[in-house]
This record gives sequence, C-alpha cells and structure tokens, in this order.
Amino acid sequence: MTKELKNHIVTLLDGGNTDAVINELEAYVSTSGNDDEAYLLLGNAYRKKENWEGALNSYSRAIEINPSSPAKDAYDMI
Repeated sequence: MTKELKNHIVTLLDGGNTDAVINELEAYVSTSGNDDEAYLLLGNAYRKKENWEGALNSYSRAIEINPSSPAKDAYDMI
C-alpha cells in the first residue's frame, strides 16, 4: 500500500467515512491480496461499523499474511 493511499484511508476512517473505506479497501485487496496493513485497516473499518464477522475475517487474513501484524492484538480485543 502506498503512503498516499494509506493516508487517504486513515483520513476517511478518522472522518467516519467507513463505507467509503470498506469499498476502497475491498477493491484494493481484491488485486493486492497480500497486504496485511490493508486487511488491518479493513478490519478497523468493519469494527467501527460493529460488523464483527467482517472485522475478524479481515484481521485473520492480516495475521495469515504477517503473523506479527498488529491485527493480532485487534483480533484479541474483539
């Protein structure tokens, strides 16, 4: 994930635009499926919407890609 995309996603997420974040990240991971950071951010967006299944699935994928991902801590908090 480029720094610009990450900043854009974080800005949207901080602004409460979770639907836009989910749409953009779902599109991104469909073509770049090995980006654990994208799955972490996607999980955070799902968590903000209280979509626990989406959050857990996203965090799990991030952990599969990178076992030391911060998604592990996020997963454990749900």
